[in-house]
Amino acid sequence: MPDPKGKMPVAEAVRLGEFVDYAAGSVVSRTILHRGVGNITLFSFDRGQELSEHTAPFDAFVQILDGRAEIIVGGKPIPASAGDAVIMPANIPHSLKAVERFKMLLTMIRE
Repeated sequence: MPDPKGKMPVAEAVRLGEFVDYAAGSVVSRTILHRGVGNITLFSFDRGQELSEHTAPFDAFVQILDGRAEIIVGGKPIPASAGDAVIMPANIPHSLKAVERFKMLLTMIRE
């Protein structure tokens, strides 16, 4: 359970999905770890919400925690649901869309 200040405890097991709530008609993000070598961010997407096609200079690892999404990487649609993970390579166009509302953990690795 998140502490009252919303920080993730260290050296303790937590349920990641509890650290980001759904919001009607929105995408919500919450950075849980920010370091020079990369970031770990939680997202929630309401049904129909999306991140339009873009590229990133870093590899990204997406793990679906709840719900269902369509992830498109380099033009290839990838259906993903709770428990699935997808690697999005650096500099390859990608986008995400909520087929139903979903939560994901995004890990960005810088070189």
